[in-house]
Amino acid sequence: MVSVRQVKAARALLAWSQSALAEASGVSEPTVARLEAQEGDLGGRAETGAKIIATLEAAGVIFLAENGEGAGVRLQKQRGSAPISIAVEDLTAENDE
Repeated sequence: MVSVRQVKAARALLAWSQSALAEASGVSEPTVARLEAQEGDLGGRAETGAKIIATLEAAGVIFLAENGEGAGVRLQKQRGSAPISIAVEDLTAENDE
């Protein structure tokens, strides 16, 4: 089961507002807000929770089950994209110009 805190954390990782989650999942914004105002497991209708969870997972969120350390979320690495890295020297050179 996914908790409300995990949903909020997932939105934070994606930098999504409640409105963005509502639009992406097809769940109304007032429903998202109402569900997130609760504590504990994600409530509401089973199909509503399933839509929210499926949408977040499709966006790359991985829900981590309680394992003694606490439940959590992780953002999946983007497939096929190289990590972005910038050398400190490059940043310094740009500022000197």
